[in-house]
Amino acid sequence: MVGPVVEELSKDYDGRALVGKVDVDSNPGISTKYGIRNIPTLLIFKGGEIVDKQVGAVAKSVLAGKLEGQM
Repeated sequence: MVGPVVEELSKDYDGRALVGKVDVDSNPGISTKYGIRNIPTLLIFKGGEIVDKQVGAVAKSVLAGKLEGQM
């Protein structure tokens, strides 16, 4: 459900932010490292640190607002 939104954001923010997806079933170390317990969980990093987190599906505009708030 969130995958297509993440792909759109990746295109919208090309050159300004790196937006990607990780399959935590195939990469369980990622979910352990970042304490991901629910899917979907979206993490926003700045300078290598988590600065915001969204658990659960939300509208594209909400995620875009979170990205804009960190730029």
